[in-house]
Amino acid sequence: MGITGIIPWAGNNRDHFWAGFHGNHRDGSGLGTNPIPLLLALSGLAPSFSRESFPGAGFQDGLVKTNMEKLTFYALSAPEKLDRIGAYLSERLIRDVSRHRYGYVCIAMEALDQLLMACHCQSINLFVESFLKMVAKLLESDKPNLQILGTNSFVKFANIEEDTPSYHRSYDFFVSRFSEMCHSSHADPDVRASRSPSPLQAADTEQEIPAELAERCLRELLGRAAFGNIKNAIKPVLIHLDNHSLWEPKVFARGCFRIIMYSIQPQHSHLVIQQLLGHLDANSRSAAPIRAGIVEVLSEAAVIAASGSVGPTVLEVFNTLLRQLRLSIDHGLSGSFEGGAAARKAKEHEERMFQEAVIKTIGSFSGTLPPYQQSEVMVFILNKVPLPPARPSLEPGSDGENRNRLTQVMLLKSLLQVSVGFQSSNMLTALPSAFLDRLLSAALLEDPEIRLFVLEILSSFIDRHGNRHKVSPGSAIGDVSVLKLKVEKCSRQDSVFMKKHGQQLFRHLFLVSKERDNGREHFRALFRLLVLLSLELASDDVIVDLVRLALALQELAQSPEEQLPPYNRCALLALGAAYLSLISQLLTVPPFFQHIQEVIQSRQKEAPFLLPEEVFGENPRVSGSLEQLGPEVFFWQSKISEILGSSGYSLERLSIPYVPQLTDEDRLSKRKSIGETISLQVEVESRNSPEREQRAPAEEITYETLKKAIVDSVAVEEQERERRRQVVEKFQKAPFEEIAAHCGARASLLRSKLNQIFEITIRPPPSPSGTIAAAYGQSQSQSHSIPVYEMKFPDLCVY
Repeated sequence: MGITGIIPWAGNNRDHFWAGFHGNHRDGSGLGTNPIPLLLALSGLAPSFSRESFPGAGFQDGLVKTNMEKLTFYALSAPEKLDRIGAYLSERLIRDVSRHRYGYVCIAMEALDQLLMACHCQSINLFVESFLKMVAKLLESDKPNLQILGTNSFVKFANIEEDTPSYHRSYDFFVSRFSEMCHSSHADPDVRASRSPSPLQAADTEQEIPAELAERCLRELLGRAAFGNIKNAIKPVLIHLDNHSLWEPKVFARGCFRIIMYSIQPQHSHLVIQQLLGHLDANSRSAAPIRAGIVEVLSEAAVIAASGSVGPTVLEVFNTLLRQLRLSIDHGLSGSFEGGAAARKAKEHEERMFQEAVIKTIGSFSGTLPPYQQSEVMVFILNKVPLPPARPSLEPGSDGENRNRLTQVMLLKSLLQVSVGFQSSNMLTALPSAFLDRLLSAALLEDPEIRLFVLEILSSFIDRHGNRHKVSPGSAIGDVSVLKLKVEKCSRQDSVFMKKHGQQLFRHLFLVSKERDNGREHFRALFRLLVLLSLELASDDVIVDLVRLALALQELAQSPEEQLPPYNRCALLALGAAYLSLISQLLTVPPFFQHIQEVIQSRQKEAPFLLPEEVFGENPRVSGSLEQLGPEVFFWQSKISEILGSSGYSLERLSIPYVPQLTDEDRLSKRKSIGETISLQVEVESRNSPEREQRAPAEEITYETLKKAIVDSVAVEEQERERRRQVVEKFQKAPFEEIAAHCGARASLLRSKLNQIFEITIRPPPSPSGTIAAAYGQSQSQSHSIPVYEMKFPDLCVY
């Protein structure tokens, strides 16, 4: 059997080729009907069929079916011959194309297609090289029919699923050629349609909408993309969106990447995220609307990718977004805007819109992560917040101060977005000590917007049942049962958390409430936080401390030394009334509830400006003369202590007014206050000694004395933080030689101190007579020093 039995090569070339192998058997009769010699003849790729094996006079009959079946059977039986078959066919096809024998070309391609579709084995890779070479030859032709023939064959080849990918193949020519054919300018529309690869070929026949057709092509292409080809498929999309300015208004870009994310295999989604992150970094200096468009596309793509596999890009996503936030802030402060004030204002607005898009993306992506990754992300963001060691040391209005403030605001807004979707059943893991310390330190900054963000972040952490959206100061005065608050018993882990961090939380709440620039939203946030602590983390001790804290806020509002604005004083009193009204209904202690309601009714008659409806309304009414009010409009700690004490709560703790306690972050200040307290105690005890009259009179221990000691400790804390910041900055920026010299000097000083200690401990033993003759009567060279461990001690001195 020979290939010429299937492909009717015409003329003398066939005869000469046949004669060269078979001598005088020109009609093929030497092979007879036995298929064995027929197959053996194919091993040498020799044409050996008689004239009867070819089609008739022309090419109308196409392939000889029986001979094609024999060739297919042989190829399947001896797959190692496929490469030689392909090479021979490729050689003859190229020759026929050059000689314009298009009929033979069509029959040859039909035979190749059938062989390609029938042969499924590893050896097909060798055959494919010859096949692609022939398809490329057809596509290079300027004849539309040959291009269509090559296109159809390539489509059939593309639909074959191979067992293993062949990375050595290159399809650059085909991609370029098919792209050129899609933009064909041929006069015949049928030719233009037919030259496009499937499924584009059906454009005219099916009358499809171009957008739907393009979407179908894109889905089919990406659905076949393997791991190594994803980037090659995404890069042209990004370039197209850049060249045609399609990132704004974002609709087209979002639609494209929605198709991409749903078409590719889920485990490859993180590769698209990486491409978008890299493209965002590459466009860091582009206009804000372009960056905002990329960020919004990234937001939607990241949410889709999170349902599959995000790979190692979780922190990379947030790191890139936070970096873009800082760059946007720097760009807004640099003043590099062309045009007048109107243009500058427009550019600043665009930068703000970009920043909001970044924050929204951070929140939407973090909402799809598991709790442990959300916790890592929140720690990562908070560590990026620039917290000063003390109150801002930069001069007001400076670029450095503005940059730090804007960075703090943006990062805390991002942290708030993440915390809103965070749910954890264990507060010990949700708020670890280092994270809580850093977060609460931001609550004491001078900027009111930052303090408000911290309060809202704490509320979102503590609220695990959606109660924070149900309570408000105004609703707490009435019947709270209509609010349908969810209350669960405090777990053991939450109880441990409050024992460890409760006083720290109460202290910061008290200090935040003292800030003079607090507004209505600050007091609302403080109220929500007090209520959430009572609902989520309340034990008997916590309830007692929260009641004490509410009464301390009442004392704070009445204190003339704080010099709070009238609105703040009224707001604190209204906040305390709202909280005590709510907690009295939750505790179900009738006398306690009765006392609270009596005070609220007295305020409704005599001082309505001390109730939440008036203070936190749209048009608040305040009064600066609280000193003229009677005692009936205030809550009495003695009465509340007596009532709750008789109900099983700690009467001793309730009777003691709340005073903020220092925590671990104030350890240096705490040491100072302890030292002062000890000195005061020593003076109190020494008053009964005989030398009392000769000493200066001791300072009287009062509440103001203790308060002064606490206030003074803040200055020491600020000085210590400033010193630490300078040390860290020195080790980060100083040259290595300077650091090495500094450490060497400290080592030398330590060594000298140790030597002095050793010399002190090695002394001559005391003389039995009690005299120290060696120290005074003899020279130092004559004294014999005996180590301590060799000294002889009396038996009574040895344990």
